[in-house]
Amino acid sequence: MSAAEPLEFDLVVLGGGSGGLAGAFRAAAHGARVALLEPAELGGTCVNAGCVPKKAMWLAAQLASQIGAAAELGFDVPAAPAFDWCEFITDRQRYIEGIHESYRRRLDQAGIVWLPRRGVLHDARTVVADDGTRLHARHVLIATGSHPVRPQVPGAELGGVSDDFFAWRRAPERVALIGGGYISVELAGLLQSLGSRVDLYARGPRLLSRSDGEVVAQLEENYRQLGIGLHFGYRLREVERGGDGRVRLVDADGEAGEAFDALVFAIGRRANTAGIGLERAGVATDARGDIEVDAFQNTSAAGVYAVGDVAGRETLTPVAIAAARRLMDRVFGGREDARLDYDLVPTVVFAHPPIGGVGLTEAQARERHGDSVRVYRTKFRPMLQALVDTPLCSLFKLVCVGEEQRVVGVHLFGEAADEILQGFAVALKLGATLADLHDTVAIHPTSAEELVLMG
Repeated sequence: MSAAEPLEFDLVVLGGGSGGLAGAFRAAAHGARVALLEPAELGGTCVNAGCVPKKAMWLAAQLASQIGAAAELGFDVPAAPAFDWCEFITDRQRYIEGIHESYRRRLDQAGIVWLPRRGVLHDARTVVADDGTRLHARHVLIATGSHPVRPQVPGAELGGVSDDFFAWRRAPERVALIGGGYISVELAGLLQSLGSRVDLYARGPRLLSRSDGEVVAQLEENYRQLGIGLHFGYRLREVERGGDGRVRLVDADGEAGEAFDALVFAIGRRANTAGIGLERAGVATDARGDIEVDAFQNTSAAGVYAVGDVAGRETLTPVAIAAARRLMDRVFGGREDARLDYDLVPTVVFAHPPIGGVGLTEAQARERHGDSVRVYRTKFRPMLQALVDTPLCSLFKLVCVGEEQRVVGVHLFGEAADEILQGFAVALKLGATLADLHDTVAIHPTSAEELVLMG
């Protein structure tokens, strides 16, 4: 075979993250010949610099909080139990390497050709790897993910981004987080629990602009109780380094703040669409660089599809996986109408404790349904917090509409909110009403029972 002759496949996948792997595995299960190109570690952001290592660090922070509670409740715990950050990271990376090995094994078992190379589109049917290998396919799936960005201000290079956090080997004494989204909220909670003093700076008037405002207000109050500094309406002009090696933030008025040992920018992410040949393939992007797709993940080029962060819609790992699987069921499995329903996607932010929601916020419901909206809420201290007598509270909220009181939104802030929300997301998909919740016997004593006792 000459170098000019491409290798033939039914599907070529660009990107070995959650969406790309899910698409490759599902296509192969339908009998397709599949090649996947990924130059970095398999699993993408989620496995290597996102969901998985973040949840591991969150668990460590949870343990730190529970050790503190144990001391309050009579356990003989040292006044300041030490946390060996490096030892924990060794365990964290061992767990992640197990995921890598699992992916490699599954690729081999499925007969998927994995090229640890970067690929670019030569046209809508041809992908060229960076070693010159050419691959031709009837279908191409783009799942190249996204990357964190820095602000365009002087001194921005003095700060890191969320990816850099996972290379830390200790908790800095003072940390500044720039951004009011979920990454800042998650890092603030876990770093404060692991011994850092944290200040969070947000451009907007609140945290988590897409979450229910009342629930977020309770999160903010709890964070203040934990000692996290919250600064809203903040405009960063530049970052400067002092003679002591620490960094200072300079605001729009030119005022320099306190010194920090570490600075993390968490101001958003951008799709990895530059330099992969989209123009040559006729794949359109929007002003942000996201690939434009329709409800079936089709791009503007026939036979070329995009899922996950590159498509810019509900940039969540489970969404990418679900969209990719349904896409392959349609393309190779004969299910012509298969597509992901983006309505009622549940989301959780691993704050301390977690905050999550599914469906409409109160503001969204009132805008859409007006006076037919009824809201039910309960603010309470979970049993553990009550036992140790802390001021930290949970807030659970139901948003209902119409005479039948159909539940259109569930919003939770409190312990185990991440686990509780999954089942209630199913209930919303099935059209549950407030009466349905009332007809369900409560499990006592739990936080979850509050959701079937409201109203």
